[in-house]
Amino acid sequence: MLTLTIDFGSTYTKIAAFDLEAETLVATVQSETTVNSNIVTGLDNALAQLKTVIKEKDFQIGHMLSSSSAAGGLRMIAIGLTKALTTKAAQEAVLGAGAKLIATYSHKLNPGEIREIETKSPDLLLLSGGTDGGNEESIMQNAHALARSSLQCPIIIAGNKSAASFVRDILENAGKYTEVVENILPDLDRMNIEPARNTIREIFIRRITHAKGLDKAKDIVGDIIMPTPMAVLRGAALLGKGTGDEEGWGDLLVVDVGGATTDVHSIGFGHPVHSSTILKGLPDPHDKRTVEGDLGIRYNAPSILEKAGEKEILKTIESKTFININLDTYTGYLSRHVAHVPRNREETLIDLALARTAVEIAVRRHAGRIEELYFPTGKVNVQYGKDLTGFKRIIGTGGILAHGSEPYMILNAAGFNPSNPQSLCPRSPEFFVDNDYILFAGGLLSEIDPAKALRLMKRYLKPL
Repeated sequence: MLTLTIDFGSTYTKIAAFDLEAETLVATVQSETTVNSNIVTGLDNALAQLKTVIKEKDFQIGHMLSSSSAAGGLRMIAIGLTKALTTKAAQEAVLGAGAKLIATYSHKLNPGEIREIETKSPDLLLLSGGTDGGNEESIMQNAHALARSSLQCPIIIAGNKSAASFVRDILENAGKYTEVVENILPDLDRMNIEPARNTIREIFIRRITHAKGLDKAKDIVGDIIMPTPMAVLRGAALLGKGTGDEEGWGDLLVVDVGGATTDVHSIGFGHPVHSSTILKGLPDPHDKRTVEGDLGIRYNAPSILEKAGEKEILKTIESKTFININLDTYTGYLSRHVAHVPRNREETLIDLALARTAVEIAVRRHAGRIEELYFPTGKVNVQYGKDLTGFKRIIGTGGILAHGSEPYMILNAAGFNPSNPQSLCPRSPEFFVDNDYILFAGGLLSEIDPAKALRLMKRYLKPL
């Protein structure tokens, strides 16, 4: 009796088959995703491969659990009051739910911004603003502006509880579908993003999968229970925290290098290490995800080159071979031919260098930073964001890490760099690679048996 975890990815539909009784990964297969025609075709192809790979022809399938990032994933817009507070909390809620954040807006929306939102045509919108008992005017005005718009997507209202019912009435009277949840920022120093995350997931299951044609697979797999990035974050959180019966790994970092983005997940509070350090700003959530949309090693290869410079990209590979490729020309080619596979040693090394650079920049952006401020009473260290210096494990996932020749060279860039001492990146971590895409599977399996899901992840993540 096998349990299947299925991921409908933008490029491939992946299946991991588990024997939960024996706590073993039996097989992994993948087939091209066919979301533009009939998603069932790609699923059938993957299932046929699975039957070929598994020699025992009489196996039975028990549970089927699935996630999806196909058809562009879950595209969301977040709207808040101030950029540093409610808009930041809205971002955390959206990214933590596994959505693709395509835009954020702060303060009162102007007519140009409303037109931008209409043009972007999001799958879902999160409307927030004001602490409980605080500002009501901004979210009310934004509700009126959205009510007059042509926007048809569901709107989650997660702002000042005093205004929430009025905001709902304004939008529903204009024919908009709404869901009201608890305020994502009830107080100036406290985020409350789980209710919004859960509602995003519920709307994804009920409405978005139907809109994207993913419900055609429902007769085979049942509901698609979460967006793929949320499954990865769930798996990472379970791995870090553990269960009541099984110890987790503690604070950890997950880095996912892709063709369009580089995602970073951190599991841990990241509080200041020294008592003399002051934490400033809105605290980051324990389970945090950031998405760097300018750091994909295919679609955004020219952006990586622009941000780091040719000298920085090539410094880690110059000793390995002579690079006789014009990087401007080649990265431009990669952005137009995103399925390109390296044809020789030079191109393979450039891929490694792009991935390493993307990891270095993405983790530096994700990590907190420390600043020295001087007052009449003396020097004070001020921390912004998470302190990752004590995080002991970094896990790499994504194609170039799972199947590439030198994952350590790429992941090593996530560590602390003495030339940038203000950035609070991990100082002496162990490195692991997710060869079998076990993290997304662990997130899905946590729905039915968290302890077994945890032990499977600990078993199949490969140390470097």
